[in-house]
Amino acid sequence: MGKFQSTKLFSGFTCCFRQWKAVETHCKYLHGYAVSFKVIFEGELDHKNWVWDFGGMKRAKNLIDGMQPKAWMDYMFDHTILVAKDDPMLKLINELEHNQIAQVRVVEATGAEKFAEFIFNKLDKFVRYETDGRVRVAKVEFMEHGKNTAIYEG
Repeated sequence: MGKFQSTKLFSGFTCCFRQWKAVETHCKYLHGYAVSFKVIFEGELDHKNWVWDFGGMKRAKNLIDGMQPKAWMDYMFDHTILVAKDDPMLKLINELEHNQIAQVRVVEATGAEKFAEFIFNKLDKFVRYETDGRVRVAKVEFMEHGKNTAIYEG
């Protein structure tokens, strides 16, 4: 028996971050990207013969961290600084937000691989709940730009 998948690309985000543990490279510095991510949905077809409604994030009944899914994506990735919770400069970076210089978002860890995992975990839980378990997120591909991507598969 086959399975159905569909994909949706979410793009148009700009954010910056740093890999503070990469002391031997320039990645230790704050640097920004135009980021996007592709979500691969997998599941049974609904009454419209769709796995996932491509506009489903706009029409969702459920929330991610108290926000509509698209608003959550903008909150996390649009004109933000993503900082790892164990970054030794966290307090200093948070001062940028306190002084209304930047929108800082604290995450478990930074980097394309960890962002793919982060998005996967948020969206998979949301999609399963939104579809009463009919659909899951199979994988997320996070793109720093056209040349660098990382994939997390559940």
